[in-house]
Amino acid sequence: MHILVTGGAGFIGSHVVDQLIDAGHSVAVVDNLSTGVRDYVNPKASFHELSIGDSGIAEVFQKEKPDAVCHLAAQINVTESVKDPAFDAMTNIIGTINLLEASVRAGVKRFVFSSTGGAIYGSPEKLPADENTKPEPMSPYGTSKLATEEYIKTYSRNHPLTYVILRYSNVFGPRQVPHGECGVCAVLTELMLKGKQPTLYGFGEPVRDYVYVGDVARANVLALDRGRNVTVNISNGRGTTVNEIFDALDKVIGFHQAPLRKPLRAGEVEKIICDNGRAKAELGWEPTVGLLEGLQNTIDHMRG
Repeated sequence: MHILVTGGAGFIGSHVVDQLIDAGHSVAVVDNLSTGVRDYVNPKASFHELSIGDSGIAEVFQKEKPDAVCHLAAQINVTESVKDPAFDAMTNIIGTINLLEASVRAGVKRFVFSSTGGAIYGSPEKLPADENTKPEPMSPYGTSKLATEEYIKTYSRNHPLTYVILRYSNVFGPRQVPHGECGVCAVLTELMLKGKQPTLYGFGEPVRDYVYVGDVARANVLALDRGRNVTVNISNGRGTTVNEIFDALDKVIGFHQAPLRKPLRAGEVEKIICDNGRAKAELGWEPTVGLLEGLQNTIDHMRG
């Protein structure tokens, strides 16, 4: 198949592109390089530098004529979404509507969407959270992702467009941006490798469900052929505290300094673990790379 990947120069998207090409698909990448890295784009993929909200998207679709879309481009920073919810909505909601319009006009048959589990579920009482858990997003980011899911379903009801929505837990691994509030594993790894004191928000106690980027990319590849109009969690299914991440990195890196601990930031949840049973049933997917192996890969990548 010919697949158009938005955000294909980014952390997760570039891994998706690599695995799609390895699986024998041809790939076109759309990325505005606001956070993506041009060198991460597989040389076998065609590349279009523009935003998903640009009017030029329709022209790209008409030129590439993709069979399917893997949509990963997004504003993903929770804190920034709190500061500027309008920009978050413009990127995540309006940008996706632009893609859906272009997809329908170009005859795209499959739409695979990268969504979020933790930011949509909030802090549910029952864990692990499955896909039937009541959405209670605590940030504009989570709300925009949830709204986008509903737009995708609406387009699917009205057009011959099938979808798979992948709700990721906390993705980590090589190529993750090691700054800002996104990606605690990458942030801690970079700071500790440089001998700088990291800050653990929520006093290091928040529990997250960490899933390796290679496993997430594989879920995207599987979703092109398996599952029909379904929403699935892509997660490890186990909870790990930020303190535990710090301790694991400390043992490998040999940091041997105490971190700074501060309260949680606005919009962040205290504890989230996502059930991945439906992904196994619908896609035949399950995680294969454990936390320690994934952290070692992340360290090796940053060390170069």
